[in-house]
Amino acid sequence: MKITKTINVVLLLLFTVNISCAQKTKNTPDLANVKYGEHERNVLDIWFANKNNMSPLAIYIHGGGFNYGSKEKINKNELTQLLQAGISVASISYRYKTIVPLPGAHNDAKQALQFIRSQAESWGINKDKIALWGGSAGAQICMWLAFSDEMANIESTNPVERESTRITCVATKGGQTTMDTDFWVRHIAKYSPGQEAAFKIRFHKNFGVETKNEADEIAKNISALALISKDDPPIFMKYEMSPNDSVPINVKKKKGWIVHHVDFGIALKERMDQLNIEAHLKYPSAKTKYKSLVDFFNDKLKQQ
Repeated sequence: MKITKTINVVLLLLFTVNISCAQKTKNTPDLANVKYGEHERNVLDIWFANKNNMSPLAIYIHGGGFNYGSKEKINKNELTQLLQAGISVASISYRYKTIVPLPGAHNDAKQALQFIRSQAESWGINKDKIALWGGSAGAQICMWLAFSDEMANIESTNPVERESTRITCVATKGGQTTMDTDFWVRHIAKYSPGQEAAFKIRFHKNFGVETKNEADEIAKNISALALISKDDPPIFMKYEMSPNDSVPINVKKKKGWIVHHVDFGIALKERMDQLNIEAHLKYPSAKTKYKSLVDFFNDKLKQQ
């Protein structure tokens, strides 16, 4: 009888632990498809680390060349680790460039950030402790938000537009730190000579304009290298190749390798070092203070 009772207690404890772990590693958002704008892609998901206490927040912005991807592409391991660290998480979708030319996607993300801040009190979010992270196109958007001057419109009649756009820190994966045509032409010539002309032909179409000069003006206004200033937040950048790695032979891998090359991160870190802004650049064989964006966020968002 005692043995049976003991077994039941053990099973109950195991069951309880499993439920607790499942709650901490849940993939289902606390709030799903919350609308932050008028378009059908202006939606976000949010997971609360602890809604009973004010918690910091990390916002994920997906990649996909501004042509595809969605908020569901969030890395589940990172999501779990952030929640376990006491950091709430949001993931947003935005309009593709086929729906609205760049910087339409960037402006959507700005609106999502301001909307979240407008809900901070009811959602138990510390609006003074917000981070951004994303890969590729999402990384571009994150850096644009992080390194732009304050974009709040304090004179607006819309309370969301009066919310701040400044953040605590930012993390990127394979991020393109500039959209400048000349930088890209030199970059492509270095790793795939002969493809520069094709790039020039299609580049301006990203912005819905007809000329290189028009495209370059827009590109300058959304490029981290052009925007960075002394008062900007720290960054953690991750790239999958080392600076001296050989170009992949496989054509498909080669394209992605070039587009997400560590050269972009090196250029931004050099500039940030000049400005004495904290910048961490991680790639194979590189020694960095933080092992991951989770470590970085945990440090920056939970500082007093």
